[in-house]
Amino acid sequence: MFDIPWERLIYLLPAIIVALTFHEYAHARVAYALGDPTAREAGRLTLNPLKHLDPVGTLLLIVAGFGWAKPVPVNPWYFQGNRKKKIMAVSLAGPLMNLLEAVAGAGVMSLLWHFIRSDSGLMQGLLYFLFYYVQINVVLAVFNLIPVPPLDGSKILAGLLPDRSMNLVLGLERYGFVILLVLVFVPGLLVRFGLPRIDILGVLIGKPAFWIINGIYTLVGMG
Repeated sequence: MFDIPWERLIYLLPAIIVALTFHEYAHARVAYALGDPTAREAGRLTLNPLKHLDPVGTLLLIVAGFGWAKPVPVNPWYFQGNRKKKIMAVSLAGPLMNLLEAVAGAGVMSLLWHFIRSDSGLMQGLLYFLFYYVQINVVLAVFNLIPVPPLDGSKILAGLLPDRSMNLVLGLERYGFVILLVLVFVPGLLVRFGLPRIDILGVLIGKPAFWIINGIYTLVGMG
């Protein structure tokens, strides 16, 4: 049904599973550290991928280049002090984890490339995995920073706004999935009706991800 070479899936699927799992684990860990036991009680304070993966979100990440996992439950009423800042911290944890994973993956790739050069199948497979791992993590980080509920970016934006505006942004969460679907399918519909294609997600995700990936490779000496 999807034109995806099976050879690519061998490397892509493990990269997606690891990236999504650590992203959600980071949310759960930071929330728990700030006093909210909700994620732990829901069994989400774990690195078991089965607790975090969402079938639809994982499939879309494979075929469309973006996706999501099951949202980690957070109850901000457990937070003491400045709840806004703590909600922002929990929300930032996932994207920041993905960026750290991307840097780590690129660093390992650089070490292998410069110091353990080999033409073996194992080495080539590992390099392919790391190549996809870096890309997936950066795309996940950028995608989740889009300020559309229920993505992390919406909660970060809400934390920067006055209370009234914050509630307005958070209130859009019930429509978040519909908004994301519109962003995905509008470009294709425009073309179908003979209108210019406006690739909204390409602008919001593709270009920033490209710049970040290039920056990370330059940082680790593979620019």
